[in-house]
Amino acid sequence: MKPMAHLGVGIGWRPEIADAVERLPGLDWVEVVAENICPGHLPEALLRLRERGTRIVPHGVSLGLGGADRPDPAKLVALAERAVALGAPLVTEHIAFVRTSSPALEAGHLLPVPRTRDALDVLCENVRIAQDALPVPLALENIAALISWPGEELTEGQFLTELVERTGVRLLIDVANLHTNRVNRGEDPAAVLDAIPLEALAYVHVAGGIERGGVWHDTHAHPVPPVVLDVLAGLRSRVDPPGVLLERDDDFPPEAELAGELTAIRAVLTAGAASAPAAPGAPAGPAASAAPEAPEAPEAPEAPEAPEAPDRPVAAADPRPAGDDEAARTRVGPAQAALLSALVAGTPVPEGFDRQRIRVQARALAAKRADVVARLAPELPVILGGDALYRTAFLAYAKGRPMTGGYRRDALDFAEHLLIQDLPADPAARRRLTAWWRDRAGARPPGRVARWARALVGRAA
Repeated sequence: MKPMAHLGVGIGWRPEIADAVERLPGLDWVEVVAENICPGHLPEALLRLRERGTRIVPHGVSLGLGGADRPDPAKLVALAERAVALGAPLVTEHIAFVRTSSPALEAGHLLPVPRTRDALDVLCENVRIAQDALPVPLALENIAALISWPGEELTEGQFLTELVERTGVRLLIDVANLHTNRVNRGEDPAAVLDAIPLEALAYVHVAGGIERGGVWHDTHAHPVPPVVLDVLAGLRSRVDPPGVLLERDDDFPPEAELAGELTAIRAVLTAGAASAPAAPGAPAGPAASAAPEAPEAPEAPEAPEAPEAPDRPVAAADPRPAGDDEAARTRVGPAQAALLSALVAGTPVPEGFDRQRIRVQARALAAKRADVVARLAPELPVILGGDALYRTAFLAYAKGRPMTGGYRRDALDFAEHLLIQDLPADPAARRRLTAWWRDRAGARPPGRVARWARALVGRAA
Protein backbone atom coordinates (compact mmCIF):
# COMPACT_ATOMS: atom_id res chain seq x y z
CA MET A 1 0.00 0.00 0.00
CA LYS A 2 1.39 3.40 -1.01
CA PRO A 3 2.18 5.88 1.79
CA MET A 4 -0.61 8.31 2.54
CA ALA A 5 0.02 12.01 1.96
CA HIS A 6 0.77 13.92 5.15
CA LEU A 7 -2.20 16.19 5.89
CA GLY A 8 -1.37 17.60 9.32
CA VAL A 9 -4.02 19.02 11.68
CA GLY A 10 -7.32 20.26 10.29
CA ILE A 11 -10.94 21.07 11.04
CA GLY A 12 -14.29 20.22 9.54
CA TRP A 13 -15.37 23.18 7.40
CA ARG A 14 -18.94 24.33 8.05
CA PRO A 15 -20.60 27.52 6.72
CA GLU A 16 -21.36 28.67 10.27
CA ILE A 17 -17.66 28.85 11.15
CA ALA A 18 -16.22 29.64 7.72
CA ASP A 19 -14.78 33.00 8.76
CA ALA A 20 -13.24 31.54 11.92
CA VAL A 21 -11.69 28.65 9.97
CA GLU A 22 -9.91 31.10 7.65
CA ARG A 23 -8.33 32.80 10.67
CA LEU A 24 -7.27 29.70 12.63
CA PRO A 25 -3.47 29.70 13.03
CA GLY A 26 -1.46 26.82 11.64
CA LEU A 27 -4.41 25.10 9.97
CA ASP A 28 -3.18 22.54 7.45
CA TRP A 29 -6.37 21.26 5.84
CA VAL A 30 -10.16 21.07 6.03
CA GLU A 31 -12.82 18.48 5.40
CA VAL A 32 -16.19 19.39 3.89
CA VAL A 33 -19.43 17.37 3.84
CA ALA A 34 -19.62 16.39 0.17
CA GLU A 35 -23.40 16.58 -0.07
CA ASN A 36 -23.42 20.18 1.19
CA ILE A 37 -21.50 21.69 -1.71
CA CYS A 38 -22.06 22.11 -5.43
CA PRO A 39 -18.95 21.75 -7.63
CA GLY A 40 -19.92 24.64 -9.90
CA HIS A 41 -20.82 26.99 -7.06
CA LEU A 42 -18.28 26.46 -4.30
CA PRO A 43 -18.57 28.86 -1.35
CA GLU A 44 -16.21 31.82 -1.59
CA ALA A 45 -14.63 30.90 1.74
CA LEU A 46 -13.71 27.44 0.43
CA LEU A 47 -12.30 28.93 -2.76
CA ARG A 48 -10.11 31.27 -0.72
CA LEU A 49 -8.81 28.34 1.34
CA ARG A 50 -8.00 26.41 -1.80
CA GLU A 51 -6.28 29.40 -3.40
CA ARG A 52 -3.94 29.73 -0.44
CA GLY A 53 -3.00 26.06 -0.65
CA THR A 54 -5.16 24.52 2.07
CA ARG A 55 -6.06 20.97 1.16
CA ILE A 56 -9.79 20.14 1.10
CA VAL A 57 -11.17 16.62 1.47
CA PRO A 58 -14.82 15.80 0.62
CA HIS A 59 -16.48 13.60 3.25
CA GLY A 60 -19.58 11.74 2.04
CA VAL A 61 -22.48 10.74 4.27
CA SER A 62 -25.09 9.30 1.91
CA LEU A 63 -23.55 6.46 -0.13
CA GLY A 64 -24.52 3.75 2.34
CA LEU A 65 -21.78 1.37 1.23
CA GLY A 66 -22.78 -1.10 3.94
CA GLY A 67 -26.29 -1.40 2.55
CA ALA A 68 -27.56 -4.45 0.70
CA ASP A 69 -28.01 -2.50 -2.56
CA ARG A 70 -25.18 -1.58 -4.86
CA PRO A 71 -24.01 2.04 -4.66
CA ASP A 72 -26.13 4.56 -6.53
CA PRO A 73 -24.15 5.48 -9.70
CA ALA A 74 -25.44 9.07 -9.54
CA LYS A 75 -24.14 9.48 -5.99
CA LEU A 76 -20.75 8.11 -7.04
CA VAL A 77 -20.58 10.53 -9.96
CA ALA A 78 -21.47 13.41 -7.63
CA LEU A 79 -18.77 12.42 -5.14
CA ALA A 80 -16.20 12.11 -7.94
CA GLU A 81 -17.14 15.58 -9.26
CA ARG A 82 -16.57 17.10 -5.84
CA ALA A 83 -13.18 15.45 -5.54
CA VAL A 84 -12.10 16.94 -8.88
CA ALA A 85 -13.57 20.37 -8.12
CA LEU A 86 -11.71 20.55 -4.82
CA GLY A 87 -8.44 19.06 -6.08
CA ALA A 88 -8.79 16.53 -3.26
CA PRO A 89 -6.10 13.93 -2.51
CA LEU A 90 -8.78 11.43 -1.43
CA VAL A 91 -12.46 11.12 -0.57
CA THR A 92 -14.00 9.53 2.51
CA GLU A 93 -17.23 7.80 3.45
CA HIS A 94 -18.60 5.52 6.19
CA ILE A 95 -18.96 1.85 6.99
CA ALA A 96 -22.70 2.09 7.42
CA PHE A 97 -26.08 1.63 5.82
CA VAL A 98 -28.49 4.55 5.51
CA ARG A 99 -31.45 3.24 3.51
CA THR A 100 -33.27 0.20 2.23
CA SER A 101 -35.02 -0.26 -1.12
CA SER A 102 -37.62 -2.81 -0.10
CA PRO A 103 -39.35 -1.14 1.62
CA ALA A 104 -38.03 2.25 0.51
CA LEU A 105 -36.90 3.83 3.79
CA GLU A 106 -34.27 6.43 4.73
CA ALA A 107 -32.60 6.47 8.13
CA GLY A 108 -31.28 10.01 7.80
CA HIS A 109 -28.33 8.77 9.83
CA LEU A 110 -25.48 6.27 9.76
CA LEU A 111 -26.50 2.84 11.04
CA PRO A 112 -24.10 -0.02 11.85
CA VAL A 113 -23.77 -3.02 9.58
CA PRO A 114 -23.77 -6.48 11.17
CA ARG A 115 -20.24 -7.82 11.51
CA THR A 116 -21.02 -11.02 9.68
CA ARG A 117 -19.46 -12.74 6.68
CA ASP A 118 -22.47 -11.90 4.53
CA ALA A 119 -22.35 -8.21 5.43
CA LEU A 120 -18.58 -8.12 4.84
CA ASP A 121 -18.99 -9.70 1.41
CA VAL A 122 -21.59 -7.09 0.45
CA LEU A 123 -19.51 -4.22 1.82
CA CYS A 124 -16.35 -5.35 0.00
CA GLU A 125 -18.14 -5.58 -3.33
CA ASN A 126 -19.74 -2.17 -2.83
CA VAL A 127 -16.35 -0.69 -1.95
CA ARG A 128 -14.82 -2.10 -5.13
CA ILE A 129 -17.63 -0.54 -7.18
CA ALA A 130 -17.01 2.81 -5.49
CA GLN A 131 -13.25 2.62 -5.94
CA ASP A 132 -13.66 1.98 -9.66
CA ALA A 133 -15.88 5.06 -10.00
CA LEU A 134 -13.75 7.51 -8.00
CA PRO A 135 -10.75 9.46 -9.37
CA VAL A 136 -8.85 9.41 -6.06
CA PRO A 137 -8.35 6.88 -3.24
CA LEU A 138 -11.23 6.11 -0.89
CA ALA A 139 -11.07 5.90 2.90
CA LEU A 140 -13.85 4.56 5.12
CA GLU A 141 -14.75 5.63 8.65
CA ASN A 142 -15.75 3.45 11.58
CA ILE A 143 -19.04 4.76 12.95
CA ALA A 144 -20.49 5.35 16.41
CA ALA A 145 -23.42 3.11 17.32
CA LEU A 146 -26.13 2.90 19.95
CA ILE A 147 -27.11 -0.65 19.09
CA SER A 148 -25.44 -4.00 18.45
CA TRP A 149 -26.53 -6.66 15.99
CA PRO A 150 -27.23 -10.14 17.36
CA GLY A 151 -25.23 -13.06 16.02
CA GLU A 152 -22.13 -11.17 14.94
CA GLU A 153 -19.27 -13.36 13.70
CA LEU A 154 -16.34 -10.93 13.72
CA THR A 155 -14.89 -8.34 16.07
CA GLU A 156 -14.56 -4.74 14.89
CA GLY A 157 -10.83 -5.26 14.44
CA GLN A 158 -11.29 -8.44 12.41
CA PHE A 159 -13.99 -6.82 10.27
CA LEU A 160 -11.88 -3.76 9.44
CA THR A 161 -8.74 -5.80 8.84
CA GLU A 162 -10.39 -8.14 6.37
CA LEU A 163 -12.07 -5.19 4.63
CA VAL A 164 -8.65 -3.61 4.03
CA GLU A 165 -7.05 -6.88 2.97
CA ARG A 166 -9.79 -7.65 0.43
CA THR A 167 -10.21 -4.17 -1.08
CA GLY A 168 -7.11 -2.09 -0.31
CA VAL A 169 -9.36 0.67 1.00
CA ARG A 170 -7.90 3.20 3.45
CA LEU A 171 -9.23 3.70 6.97
CA LEU A 172 -10.47 6.89 8.57
CA ILE A 173 -10.41 6.10 12.29
CA ASP A 174 -12.70 8.23 14.46
CA VAL A 175 -11.36 8.02 18.01
CA ALA A 176 -14.55 9.61 19.37
CA ASN A 177 -16.50 6.76 17.76
CA LEU A 178 -14.18 4.23 19.39
CA HIS A 179 -15.00 5.79 22.76
CA THR A 180 -18.72 5.86 21.93
CA ASN A 181 -18.68 2.16 21.17
CA ARG A 182 -16.77 1.46 24.39
CA VAL A 183 -19.62 3.01 26.39
CA ASN A 184 -22.52 1.77 24.26
CA ARG A 185 -21.31 -1.64 23.12
CA GLY A 186 -18.55 -2.57 25.55
CA GLU A 187 -15.80 -2.55 22.91
CA ASP A 188 -12.22 -1.77 23.93
CA PRO A 189 -10.64 0.97 21.76
CA ALA A 190 -7.17 -0.42 22.46
CA ALA A 191 -8.19 -3.85 21.19
CA VAL A 192 -9.48 -2.32 17.96
CA LEU A 193 -6.30 -0.26 17.46
CA ASP A 194 -4.14 -3.32 18.16
CA ALA A 195 -6.04 -5.39 15.59
CA ILE A 196 -6.37 -3.11 12.58
CA PRO A 197 -3.71 -2.44 9.90
CA LEU A 198 -2.59 1.05 10.87
CA GLU A 199 -0.48 1.29 7.72
CA ALA A 200 -3.85 1.76 5.96
CA LEU A 201 -4.66 4.81 8.08
CA ALA A 202 -5.64 7.85 5.98
CA TYR A 203 -6.44 10.19 8.85
CA VAL A 204 -8.22 10.51 12.20
CA HIS A 205 -11.40 12.22 13.41
CA VAL A 206 -11.72 13.77 16.87
CA ALA A 207 -15.08 15.02 18.18
CA GLY A 208 -17.09 15.71 21.30
CA GLY A 209 -20.17 14.10 22.76
CA ILE A 210 -22.07 13.63 25.99
CA GLU A 211 -23.25 10.75 28.17
CA ARG A 212 -26.91 10.57 29.21
CA GLY A 213 -28.42 7.66 31.08
CA GLY A 214 -25.47 5.37 30.46
CA VAL A 215 -25.54 6.04 26.70
CA TRP A 216 -22.86 8.08 24.93
CA HIS A 217 -24.25 10.40 22.27
CA ASP A 218 -21.74 11.34 19.58
CA THR A 219 -23.15 14.84 19.17
CA HIS A 220 -20.31 16.75 17.48
CA ALA A 221 -21.82 19.65 19.44
CA HIS A 222 -19.78 19.47 22.65
CA PRO A 223 -16.10 20.07 23.46
CA VAL A 224 -13.74 17.15 22.95
CA PRO A 225 -13.51 15.45 26.37
CA PRO A 226 -10.25 14.23 27.89
CA VAL A 227 -11.34 10.61 27.50
CA VAL A 228 -11.44 11.02 23.70
CA LEU A 229 -8.04 12.70 23.70
CA ASP A 230 -6.81 9.68 25.68
CA VAL A 231 -7.92 7.41 22.83
CA LEU A 232 -6.11 9.71 20.39
CA ALA A 233 -2.99 9.41 22.56
CA GLY A 234 -3.34 5.63 22.43
CA LEU A 235 -3.48 5.73 18.65
CA ARG A 236 -0.50 8.11 18.54
CA SER A 237 1.53 5.71 20.68
CA ARG A 238 1.12 3.14 17.91
CA VAL A 239 1.48 5.26 14.78
CA ASP A 240 2.05 8.81 13.57
CA PRO A 241 -1.29 9.54 11.84
CA PRO A 242 -1.00 11.23 8.45
CA GLY A 243 -3.74 13.65 9.49
CA VAL A 244 -6.01 14.52 12.41
CA LEU A 245 -9.23 16.51 12.07
CA LEU A 246 -11.51 18.19 14.59
CA GLU A 247 -15.23 17.80 13.85
CA ARG A 248 -17.87 20.23 15.09
CA ASP A 249 -21.36 20.27 13.55
CA ASP A 250 -23.55 22.22 15.95
CA ASP A 251 -23.53 24.64 18.92
CA PHE A 252 -20.40 26.21 17.50
CA PRO A 253 -18.17 27.78 20.16
CA PRO A 254 -16.23 31.04 19.86
CA GLU A 255 -13.21 31.03 17.59
CA ALA A 256 -10.83 30.96 20.55
CA GLU A 257 -12.35 27.71 21.80
CA LEU A 258 -11.97 26.06 18.41
CA ALA A 259 -8.34 27.17 18.33
CA GLY A 260 -7.88 25.80 21.85
CA GLU A 261 -9.22 22.39 20.86
CA LEU A 262 -6.83 22.26 17.92
CA THR A 263 -3.99 23.19 20.27
CA ALA A 264 -4.98 20.33 22.60
CA ILE A 265 -4.94 17.91 19.67
CA ARG A 266 -1.50 19.09 18.60
CA ALA A 267 -0.25 18.67 22.18
CA VAL A 268 -1.37 15.04 22.21
CA LEU A 269 0.36 14.37 18.91
CA THR A 270 3.56 16.08 20.02
CA ALA A 271 3.63 14.31 23.39
CA GLY A 272 3.40 10.92 21.71
CA ALA A 273 5.88 11.69 18.95
CA ALA A 274 8.98 10.53 20.83
CA SER A 275 7.69 7.03 21.56
CA ALA A 276 5.58 6.24 18.52
CA PRO A 277 6.75 4.85 15.19
CA ALA A 278 6.23 7.08 12.18
CA ALA A 279 3.59 6.22 9.63
CA PRO A 280 5.08 5.14 6.30
CA GLY A 281 5.91 8.23 4.30
CA ALA A 282 5.19 10.62 7.19
CA PRO A 283 7.81 12.74 8.93
CA ALA A 284 9.00 11.40 12.26
CA GLY A 285 9.22 13.08 15.64
CA PRO A 286 7.74 16.36 16.80
CA ALA A 287 7.94 17.88 13.33
CA ALA A 288 5.16 15.50 12.32
CA SER A 289 2.72 17.61 14.28
CA ALA A 290 3.98 20.94 13.02
CA ALA A 291 2.26 22.68 10.16
CA PRO A 292 3.97 21.68 6.88
CA GLU A 293 4.82 24.20 4.23
CA ALA A 294 1.68 25.18 2.39
CA PRO A 295 1.40 23.22 -0.85
CA GLU A 296 0.78 25.02 -4.10
CA ALA A 297 -2.90 25.68 -4.71
CA PRO A 298 -4.26 22.91 -6.93
CA GLU A 299 -5.71 23.93 -10.27
CA ALA A 300 -9.19 22.75 -11.16
CA PRO A 301 -8.62 20.73 -14.34
CA GLU A 302 -10.93 21.26 -17.28
CA ALA A 303 -10.89 17.57 -18.01
CA PRO A 304 -9.09 15.43 -15.45
CA GLU A 305 -6.68 12.82 -16.64
CA ALA A 306 -7.54 9.23 -16.07
CA PRO A 307 -6.68 8.63 -12.42
CA GLU A 308 -4.15 6.15 -11.28
CA ALA A 309 -5.87 3.06 -9.99
CA PRO A 310 -6.00 2.98 -6.20
CA ASP A 311 -3.27 0.84 -4.71
CA ARG A 312 -4.83 -2.46 -3.65
CA PRO A 313 -3.46 -5.81 -2.56
CA VAL A 314 -3.79 -8.72 -4.92
CA ALA A 315 -7.04 -10.43 -4.00
CA ALA A 316 -6.89 -14.04 -2.93
CA ALA A 317 -8.93 -16.56 -4.85
CA ASP A 318 -12.56 -16.30 -3.73
CA PRO A 319 -13.63 -19.66 -2.27
CA ARG A 320 -17.33 -18.82 -2.43
CA PRO A 321 -19.54 -20.29 -5.17
CA ALA A 322 -20.30 -18.11 -8.19
CA GLY A 323 -23.27 -15.86 -7.52
CA ASP A 324 -22.76 -15.97 -3.75
CA ASP A 325 -22.55 -12.18 -3.68
CA GLU A 326 -26.18 -11.98 -4.74
CA ALA A 327 -27.12 -14.59 -2.14
CA ALA A 328 -25.41 -12.51 0.54
CA ARG A 329 -27.33 -9.43 -0.55
CA THR A 330 -30.63 -11.28 -0.34
CA ARG A 331 -29.81 -12.30 3.22
CA VAL A 332 -28.48 -8.93 4.38
CA GLY A 333 -31.25 -6.86 2.81
CA PRO A 334 -34.27 -8.17 4.75
CA ALA A 335 -32.38 -7.99 8.04
CA GLN A 336 -31.45 -4.35 7.46
CA ALA A 337 -35.00 -3.54 6.32
CA ALA A 338 -36.49 -5.09 9.46
CA LEU A 339 -34.19 -3.06 11.69
CA LEU A 340 -34.72 0.22 9.84
CA SER A 341 -38.48 -0.30 9.77
CA ALA A 342 -38.51 -0.83 13.53
CA LEU A 343 -36.52 2.37 13.97
CA VAL A 344 -38.47 4.70 11.71
CA ALA A 345 -41.86 3.07 11.07
CA GLY A 346 -42.68 1.55 14.45
CA THR A 347 -42.80 -2.07 13.29
CA PRO A 348 -41.86 -4.85 15.75
CA VAL A 349 -38.26 -4.97 16.91
CA PRO A 350 -36.41 -7.88 15.25
CA GLU A 351 -35.46 -10.79 17.49
CA GLY A 352 -32.20 -10.43 19.39
CA PHE A 353 -31.99 -6.62 19.53
CA ASP A 354 -32.04 -4.67 22.78
CA ARG A 355 -35.52 -3.13 22.73
CA GLN A 356 -34.60 -0.26 25.03
CA ARG A 357 -31.66 0.68 22.82
CA ILE A 358 -33.91 0.49 19.76
CA ARG A 359 -36.25 2.99 21.42
CA VAL A 360 -33.32 5.29 22.22
CA GLN A 361 -32.06 5.06 18.63
CA ALA A 362 -35.55 5.66 17.21
CA ARG A 363 -35.95 8.81 19.30
CA ALA A 364 -32.51 10.00 18.23
CA LEU A 365 -33.34 9.49 14.54
CA ALA A 366 -36.62 11.39 14.85
CA ALA A 367 -34.92 14.23 16.72
CA LYS A 368 -32.22 14.47 14.06
CA ARG A 369 -34.89 14.59 11.33
CA ALA A 370 -36.57 17.48 13.12
CA ASP A 371 -33.27 19.32 13.57
CA VAL A 372 -32.10 18.90 9.97
CA VAL A 373 -35.47 19.87 8.47
CA ALA A 374 -35.49 22.99 10.67
CA ARG A 375 -32.00 23.91 9.41
CA LEU A 376 -32.97 23.34 5.78
CA ALA A 377 -36.31 25.12 6.14
CA PRO A 378 -35.94 27.67 8.97
CA GLU A 379 -39.23 29.28 7.91
CA LEU A 380 -41.24 26.31 9.20
CA PRO A 381 -40.64 26.87 12.94
CA VAL A 382 -41.46 30.56 12.41
CA ILE A 383 -44.71 29.80 10.59
CA LEU A 384 -45.74 27.28 13.25
CA GLY A 385 -45.17 29.70 16.13
CA GLY A 386 -41.73 28.75 17.45
CA ASP A 387 -39.32 25.88 17.90
CA ALA A 388 -41.35 24.04 20.55
CA LEU A 389 -44.57 23.99 18.51
CA TYR A 390 -42.65 23.04 15.37
CA ARG A 391 -40.88 20.18 17.13
CA THR A 392 -44.10 18.79 18.62
CA ALA A 393 -45.80 18.88 15.23
CA PHE A 394 -42.85 17.37 13.39
CA LEU A 395 -42.33 14.48 15.82
CA ALA A 396 -46.04 13.65 15.60
CA TYR A 397 -45.74 13.62 11.80
CA ALA A 398 -42.55 11.53 11.89
CA LYS A 399 -44.22 8.73 13.87
CA GLY A 400 -46.41 7.83 10.93
CA ARG A 401 -44.32 9.03 8.00
CA PRO A 402 -40.87 7.46 7.58
CA MET A 403 -38.46 9.43 5.44
CA THR A 404 -38.18 8.03 1.92
CA GLY A 405 -36.63 10.76 -0.21
CA GLY A 406 -34.11 12.75 1.80
CA TYR A 407 -34.43 15.75 4.07
CA ARG A 408 -35.55 18.32 1.50
CA ARG A 409 -38.38 16.05 0.40
CA ASP A 410 -39.14 15.46 4.07
CA ALA A 411 -39.63 19.18 4.65
CA LEU A 412 -42.12 19.39 1.78
CA ASP A 413 -43.93 16.26 2.92
CA PHE A 414 -44.21 17.65 6.45
CA ALA A 415 -45.72 20.90 5.18
CA GLU A 416 -48.15 19.00 2.95
CA HIS A 417 -49.07 16.75 5.88
CA LEU A 418 -50.00 19.81 7.95
CA LEU A 419 -52.09 21.25 5.11
CA ILE A 420 -53.93 17.95 4.70
CA GLN A 421 -54.80 18.17 8.41
CA ASP A 422 -56.01 21.80 7.93
CA LEU A 423 -53.12 22.96 10.09
CA PRO A 424 -51.92 25.32 11.43
CA ALA A 425 -55.21 26.30 13.05
CA ASP A 426 -54.50 30.00 12.54
CA PRO A 427 -55.72 30.90 9.00
CA ALA A 428 -52.93 33.43 8.47
CA ALA A 429 -50.27 30.87 9.39
CA ARG A 430 -51.93 28.32 7.14
CA ARG A 431 -51.84 30.78 4.23
CA ARG A 432 -48.14 31.38 4.86
CA LEU A 433 -47.47 27.63 4.94
CA THR A 434 -49.44 27.19 1.71
CA ALA A 435 -47.35 29.88 0.03
CA TRP A 436 -44.13 28.32 1.35
CA TRP A 437 -45.16 24.88 0.06
CA ARG A 438 -46.25 26.23 -3.34
CA ASP A 439 -42.99 28.12 -3.87
CA ARG A 440 -40.92 24.98 -3.29
CA ALA A 441 -43.14 22.19 -4.60
CA GLY A 442 -43.95 23.97 -7.85
CA ALA A 443 -47.62 22.98 -7.71
CA ARG A 444 -50.88 24.00 -6.13
CA PRO A 445 -51.57 22.64 -2.65
CA PRO A 446 -54.05 19.74 -2.55
CA GLY A 447 -57.72 20.63 -2.48
CA ARG A 448 -60.10 19.53 0.27
CA VAL A 449 -61.15 16.28 -1.47
CA ALA A 450 -57.53 15.36 -2.16
CA ARG A 451 -56.62 16.16 1.45
CA TRP A 452 -59.35 13.84 2.74
CA ALA A 453 -58.26 11.07 0.36
CA ARG A 454 -54.60 11.36 1.39
CA ALA A 455 -55.51 11.43 5.04
CA LEU A 456 -57.48 8.20 4.65
CA VAL A 457 -54.61 6.57 2.77
CA GLY A 458 -52.17 7.68 5.47
CA ARG A 459 -54.31 6.20 8.23
CA ALA A 460 -54.68 2.93 6.32
CA ALA A 461 -50.90 2.76 5.83
